[in-house]
Amino acid sequence: MVKMAANEEKQQGHRPGIYKQKNKGHKHGKHRTKGELEREQKGRVSVTALTKKQRKEHKRMDRRHKASQLRRNKKDIVLTEKRRLGTRDGPPHLVAVLSLHAGVDAAAVTKLLRGNGAGGVIHQEQCVSGVSDSFGLLLPRFKQRFTFISHSTADIHSLLDVAKIADSLVFVLDSTEGWDSYGEYCLSCLFAQGLPSHALVCQGVSNLPVKKRVDSRRALSKITEIRFPDARLFPLDSEQDATLLLRHLGSQRQRKLGFRSRRSHLLAQNVTFTPNCPTEGTGDGPTGLGTLCVSGYVRGRPLQVDRLVHISGHGDFQLSQIDAPPDPLPLILTPARPARPVKEGDVDMLDGGEGEAPVRVLMKANPSCRESLLAEAEVDPMDGEQTWPTDTELLEAEEDRKNKRVMKVPKGTSDYQAAWILDEDEEKNGDLDEESSEEDDDDDDMLDEAMDGEDEDNNSQEPGSDSASEGEEEEEEEEDEDEVCSKERTGADERYDEDIDKAAEEEGLKRYREARANVMFPDEVDTPLDMPARIRFQRYRGLKSFRSSPWDPMENLPANYSRIFQFQSFERTRRRILAEAAAEEEGAMVGWYVTLHINDVPLSVMESVHSGRPLVLVSLLPHEQKMSVMHLLVRRHPSNTEPIKSKEELVFHCGFRRFRASPIFSQHTSADKHKMERFLKPDAPTVVSVYAPITFPPAGVLLFKQRNDGIQDLVATGSLLNCDPRRVTLKRIVLSGHPLKINQRSAVVRYMFFNRDDILWFKPVELRTKWGRRGHIKESLGTHGHMKCVFDNQLPSQDTVLMNLFKRVYPRWTYDPYVPLSLPWVKREVTVEMDDLEME
Repeated sequence: MVKMAANEEKQQGHRPGIYKQKNKGHKHGKHRTKGELEREQKGRVSVTALTKKQRKEHKRMDRRHKASQLRRNKKDIVLTEKRRLGTRDGPPHLVAVLSLHAGVDAAAVTKLLRGNGAGGVIHQEQCVSGVSDSFGLLLPRFKQRFTFISHSTADIHSLLDVAKIADSLVFVLDSTEGWDSYGEYCLSCLFAQGLPSHALVCQGVSNLPVKKRVDSRRALSKITEIRFPDARLFPLDSEQDATLLLRHLGSQRQRKLGFRSRRSHLLAQNVTFTPNCPTEGTGDGPTGLGTLCVSGYVRGRPLQVDRLVHISGHGDFQLSQIDAPPDPLPLILTPARPARPVKEGDVDMLDGGEGEAPVRVLMKANPSCRESLLAEAEVDPMDGEQTWPTDTELLEAEEDRKNKRVMKVPKGTSDYQAAWILDEDEEKNGDLDEESSEEDDDDDDMLDEAMDGEDEDNNSQEPGSDSASEGEEEEEEEEDEDEVCSKERTGADERYDEDIDKAAEEEGLKRYREARANVMFPDEVDTPLDMPARIRFQRYRGLKSFRSSPWDPMENLPANYSRIFQFQSFERTRRRILAEAAAEEEGAMVGWYVTLHINDVPLSVMESVHSGRPLVLVSLLPHEQKMSVMHLLVRRHPSNTEPIKSKEELVFHCGFRRFRASPIFSQHTSADKHKMERFLKPDAPTVVSVYAPITFPPAGVLLFKQRNDGIQDLVATGSLLNCDPRRVTLKRIVLSGHPLKINQRSAVVRYMFFNRDDILWFKPVELRTKWGRRGHIKESLGTHGHMKCVFDNQLPSQDTVLMNLFKRVYPRWTYDPYVPLSLPWVKREVTVEMDDLEME
């Protein structure tokens, strides 16, 4: 037995004890080898791998073939879009001819393009409704068709509307100066909105001597390369030059504008108006509304009849049906192809007039699927939680009614009427609440500045030693000269004062002083002496940290927020709607000539067409007719230096929309709270918040300010940021005090408050100084507003103690889709410069 145990111990080997040393394993990158993975898995497959889509690994050649196919498909899509424009399968190439100098004539350019030597065939005169100088041009040689518009640049809004929908722009330049000041102004607006494909044209080069032509073109190219660094300059003095220009317009690369390529749009070529019958309206007689029939070519995306259409400058409307009249500009190169087969019931035929082809009805609106014109949410004032008063509350109300104060009322006043009469204290408090809710934004930043009178110069001199006769003669001569000079100066002054508006000058001076005070003392206000500060600033609160302190975005919302719409995730909704719009293949296709029947259009739209303004229509995406809080990121335009105050009415160009509104300005930061700016800053991007219809970015934004004489100046340019009613914009006011006594870290501060109750009310708010000290109020000293404060370090004697207070602000609801006609822009000298407003 002993031998057997010894043999077994030899076979098993040595057995280590519990104190055996265990070394660490080798760190091989914290990953397992393929062999270890295979041994651990043993053929098993995880559940996630079974449920997800298997990713197939391609070979190198297969990956190369796939990449080349994707490149080829993208290239084919771009070539298809390029070849479709201006051909038989697409809309005519829309070209707008614009003059950028007062000394050039755009009509001379269109006259050369009309000529027979250019190779074109004029097929249709005045093909655009409301534009006299417009024509359709067929080019059988290039197998293309064009629509030319020569529009005046006097009305900047009409110019921008034409540029939004034009495929190409032809800028007519002066042969020596290029463009003038107004041309520079128009280019600034066009670049900010989004510039389509363009060409530069100049006339008069052939009239110069041969030796000076090269120098003239070189000088003109040096001028234009600032705005158009890669553009080619085309001379246009002969029909051969016109042919080269047409070839370039038809073959150049088209610049894609995001705000119009995602939406169906149309330029009206024929417009008719049919008033509604009294029975179709309210039944009380003519309503001033009617059905507007607009004919034109569909551009951008397919047009659906159930979507809303927006007429620039007039509002949103519904469609009733879409017709397909004959194409007025057909490009017939080969025998006509057979028409596309149409299913029965899809198209109805309408009998045309004598000698006219019948009109096909492509589609009619379905009332159950048509988009609603509802722009504002329905507000129910009784929608809040209502609780029935308890018996105790009823008894208290009865006792208050019995113990009411006796006051004098007019004779014949009932008890019910007397209950609504306020005494002086209640009326004062009520007026204070109303004033603080709306008007305190304009009064908080006003600083009282002492105006020193100008000293008059005393030019009197003591008599010299000359004789009295010589002195009298010199005095008479000086008096005669002074009388003549004064008469001349008086006449010149009167002529100069005729063009000055005194009220506008006073308003500009007041705004200039406010802007200068805001730069020198940002957000500082004076504590009122006639009322307690806790009442005047009762809507404000202090924040421990502007960055990290919480602020509930749903707290104390104004009544206007019940009228707007909000998205759970605006970015997710935007991506979904734009993806659905890109995949739509139903409706009136791009390139079709259609007639839209628009319901309940006011007569002012037809009056605008008769006045010579082009009519531009765009099909709205879902939700784009609803009101919300839109945020625009803009930057001050360098040509405008006048102070622009927050909540001042401005004119907006946002995508295809044009409207008037009163915005608020705020800083562009990534935090959850944003500080309001009282004035539009010239050196930093600013977020403009306004009540406006929803628009999905991208879209260009232009801001104009209308003067008293009707001229509108470009104020700022930028782009659409997002739609977010929960964005918190806080207005800051700064109360300032001055140290009276300083004892190491403690100091006695005065002039911030003027009574003991205000000090106790604002005691929890943290203090800061202009030299970077931080502290808090410890106690009140006396009854005249002196307080003892403790800081983290000793105060310098010249330091100022500050207290920051904040409240949330909202835009004003002044949205108006109607924008009046802008008068021609004129160059003027700015009398007030804002360069001295920069911070030191």
